[in-house]
Amino acid sequence: MSAADGFGRALPTHAPHDEGMGTRLNWLRAAVLGANDGIVSTAGLVVGVAGATDERAQLLTAGLAGLLAGSLSMAAGEYVSVSTQRDAERAALVQERRELSDEPEAELDELTGLYEQQGLTRALAREVAEQLTEHDALAAHAQVELKIDPDELTNPWHAAGASFLAFTVGALLPLLAMVLPPASLRLPITVAAVLAALVLCGWSGARLGGAPPARGIVRTTAGGALAMAVTYAVGSLLGAGGV
Repeated sequence: MSAADGFGRALPTHAPHDEGMGTRLNWLRAAVLGANDGIVSTAGLVVGVAGATDERAQLLTAGLAGLLAGSLSMAAGEYVSVSTQRDAERAALVQERRELSDEPEAELDELTGLYEQQGLTRALAREVAEQLTEHDALAAHAQVELKIDPDELTNPWHAAGASFLAFTVGALLPLLAMVLPPASLRLPITVAAVLAALVLCGWSGARLGGAPPARGIVRTTAGGALAMAVTYAVGSLLGAGGV
């Protein structure tokens, strides 16, 4: 049901839904990208080592080292990035709170103008701005002007944990595909499993972004196949040279 103002007129209610959906889609895309990174980087690593040796212990050691290094690096990078964003959001809220205290009338005029830009008449925009300001001025300006929910700032720990988990899940597939099968089947099983997983990542990423799936699938599988081919060739050369 739509909200109404003091005169019984309907107010727009689609913005919070759209913003929530956008946030969820961004998290899903980040998860798909994190898993894709885990698949490709770990696959390239274990396939490269497999080009030099067929010792399961060495393959497992290299794969686990790559998994931990990659997942921790992803988590740390995401934590730093989102912490910076959170600091910026907090600074913007402090500035907005100061402006509301120093120039309340100017801020009310600004909020009125923002609602006019969304299609409300001047009179209705003014009424909405006054009612929301009376209820919670900072929340009203933060959501409309800054596109920030003061009660739901970005959480760097959540972002770091999600990146760590996504990368780890993606990295486990090529690692297990390389160390579990018999030596003669390791490489073909790993390549097949990695390409199948990359097809799924490419399809999922394209669907979430509203792009044609075929293009995303070709990009992800081609990149993964190239990474495995290059690292396997390097590993084979190093193994042949006794390095």
